[in-house]
Amino acid sequence: MADKIKVLMVDDEEQFRSTTSKILNRKGFATTLAGTGKEALEILKKSPQDVVVLDVRMPGMDGHQTLTEIRKIDAKLPVIMLTGHGEADSAKASFKEGAYDYLSKPCDIDLLATRIQDACSLSTEGVQEEKKVSDIMIPVENYTTIDVNRTLKEAIAEVKKSYETILSTGKIMETGHRSILVFDGKSELVGILSIKDLIRALRPAYLSAPKPTMADSIRFSPMFWTGLFTNQVKALIDKKVGNIMSKTPLLVDENANLMEIADLMFTERARRVAVTRQGKVVGIVREQELFFEIARIVQES
Repeated sequence: MADKIKVLMVDDEEQFRSTTSKILNRKGFATTLAGTGKEALEILKKSPQDVVVLDVRMPGMDGHQTLTEIRKIDAKLPVIMLTGHGEADSAKASFKEGAYDYLSKPCDIDLLATRIQDACSLSTEGVQEEKKVSDIMIPVENYTTIDVNRTLKEAIAEVKKSYETILSTGKIMETGHRSILVFDGKSELVGILSIKDLIRALRPAYLSAPKPTMADSIRFSPMFWTGLFTNQVKALIDKKVGNIMSKTPLLVDENANLMEIADLMFTERARRVAVTRQGKVVGIVREQELFFEIARIVQES
């Protein structure tokens, strides 16, 4: 297994540091925290890091001063600056001082993770080659999963949890998964349960009936819809996940080119694709992952 990318997170806001560290660690990074520029410099002298994420606005030694001192310790260490709203001049100054990149707060955690990976690759490999699917996927262990025989009540709780575990301080955001990977007792991927599947399942079958029904003549009456949503949701509670899940997502090998997966998602109208390694599902790539790779390339062009 490859060594984890070591990230030094420097920010004077304790909750932001803690929240960011937890999420980055879940994404496979090894994060060290510092609350001041001075503390960050002491850490770098004792423990070399791969990338530094540095807040610009800090009391005492601010981000610009800290960056200057970091360059004296390691002139090539990639530093990503975090700037507040309306600090464009500060961001431009960061580049002149040798920062690798700057991101504005609120900061999307997926974009931050991508830029950390890019910064580390550039510092160790020079010019970066185009990424493979495995470079942008979400590892399956970090995605929400459920057994095919569990109830929809349990599945809904898991989807809801993927949103509730996202702690927000107003300065960092992460998007919930919006879907669950469904596995059988043999750890084989057998389907996917999305919010769209839940919405489809709660609609009464007669609304989609091919022939005219009594519902067709009264559905425009307010009384027709009253209480219908609540009753239909309650009727789902004890159903099994396997009864309403969608079929297994499209599969792509982890070494596939990004254009290959982009073409696959477009032609098949798929919002997410499962990634395999030697036939075993090891990750998921969503539209979001492709978007952030597009954004990275645009920013560097």
